[in-house]
Amino acid sequence: MKKKQKKIKDFNQTSFYFEDYLETSKKNKSSKKENNFQDRIYLLFFFFLSLVIIFSIKIAHLSLSKTPVFNPENTYSKFSLTRRDIVDRNGVLISRNINSFHVAVIPKLIKDKKNFIIKLRLNFPELSISKIEEKFKRNKYFYLKKRIDQSERERFWALGEKGIKFESFQARMYTHRNLFNHDVVGQVDYDNFGISGIEKYFDRELKDKKILKEPLKLTLDTNIQYIISKELNEAITTFKATGGGALLIDANNGDILSLVSLPNFNINKRVTITDKKYTNKVTKGVYELGSIFKTFTIALALENNLVTSETIIENIPRSLKCSIHKISDMKEHPKNLSVEEILVRSSNVGSVILARKVGEKKFREFIENAKLIKSPELEIEEVGVPHKIRWDKCKLETIAFGHGITTTPLQAASTYSAIANGGKLIRPSLVKDRKILENKNLVSFETSKTINSILRKVVSSENGTAYFADKNGYYVGGKTGTAEGYGNKKDRINTFISVFPTNKPKYTLLVMLENPKINKDLIYDYRGIKTKAPYNTSGWNSVYVAGKIIEKIGPILAINKNEFTDQYVVEKFN
Repeated sequence: MKKKQKKIKDFNQTSFYFEDYLETSKKNKSSKKENNFQDRIYLLFFFFLSLVIIFSIKIAHLSLSKTPVFNPENTYSKFSLTRRDIVDRNGVLISRNINSFHVAVIPKLIKDKKNFIIKLRLNFPELSISKIEEKFKRNKYFYLKKRIDQSERERFWALGEKGIKFESFQARMYTHRNLFNHDVVGQVDYDNFGISGIEKYFDRELKDKKILKEPLKLTLDTNIQYIISKELNEAITTFKATGGGALLIDANNGDILSLVSLPNFNINKRVTITDKKYTNKVTKGVYELGSIFKTFTIALALENNLVTSETIIENIPRSLKCSIHKISDMKEHPKNLSVEEILVRSSNVGSVILARKVGEKKFREFIENAKLIKSPELEIEEVGVPHKIRWDKCKLETIAFGHGITTTPLQAASTYSAIANGGKLIRPSLVKDRKILENKNLVSFETSKTINSILRKVVSSENGTAYFADKNGYYVGGKTGTAEGYGNKKDRINTFISVFPTNKPKYTLLVMLENPKINKDLIYDYRGIKTKAPYNTSGWNSVYVAGKIIEKIGPILAINKNEFTDQYVVEKFN
């Protein structure tokens, strides 16, 4: 019994010591936790103290530095918040960023709202007072007017109201309003990003800080643009046309000196254009351009040595058939015509006969090389896509006189430039010194020389269709085109493409009118005879407009009238 008791005693003793150990252990652990917590506090304190010291040193350094603490222009981005100027070929300003403002109202800060309304009514009659009164009722921050200039800002400031606030921003200003079409120079959005035209195509370059002070120079000439725009506007009114377009190209290097599409609008007023009437008719419009294609037909016949300009095509019928189609001439011509006369008199039937001699293969190659049915290559995105040609049985015959094939006026004028300048293909451009030279010829120099001579006779000869473009000293040559609208026979497209001076061509001018009407009150001086227009053809309207344009822009282009004669200069073009 004694032994058992002793064991129990020992067990109790052991249990006592274990409990004591646990209590001691708990005390030690609690002490360690307190120490760890204190260590962490000290560590965090030291960390934040270090940060304070580092930032203090950094701030002191920045305060001594010449670089501002914050400036959007000094970010790591290579792009600026502003944009480069856009100027014409002579350095005349077209587009520039200016400081502009939105004027807003904080209703809570306007003590006498009735008096404030009276001030607005007296000083800003253009504002809608009823709308402003309605906005006052909501008692929330609202805009009085957006996009105001400095002078308007000063007028609002003069009201002396604490509740008027101004928000400044960079606004794009177009100095000539509607002179340059919206999708030529283009527009920017409220965030200063280009959304159309040159502004969009060169958006990154226009915001590049490295060249911010260097303006982007265009090929356009403001003075010429103004003259052509004015004359075309007057023509639309005179002939009651629904619209029109004009293009002036340097025939040797592709510089676009003027590009006009009407109607247009003030590009300082940012709007979303959905109406087709505002489409750029020169670059994006796709049309059948009619008889101007006869020039290509004659050029191909000459180029392939099938005929000369003096070759007589005998027994030309009044009309001919191709499948179910009947092709005829608008006027009765002599049965025997030279190749030259076919173009001068604009014979549909004669052109078809020559096209058949050329053949479909050669014609297709020419169209492909001239890029007539491809989208134009230009420094804007607003370009048209000509319809694909389905080469059926009669397609060659209709294309011979400009029907059954669509293209843009820009492409047509470019092809004429190539034929006129000695055969050299050009790529039209809106930006100076960005030329991409084409390394192939469209036709030979000899063919070019002959075509220029014929085009001159289209204007100067008695039987020519473009008499009104014959301006003394400028030796204008060209070809008329009168066609129905593609897919809509009710539409009419009257076009005249001219080159001048024809003995050494420098410029190509295209004038186009949409749906013109005969002006019964307009008296023409036709070869010394006073008369009214007998037909609604391009010879009686588009040619008439082109003649007026050439007469006015000739001096600006510095064409020396005494330098040129009807005697062709036998030398290669530069």
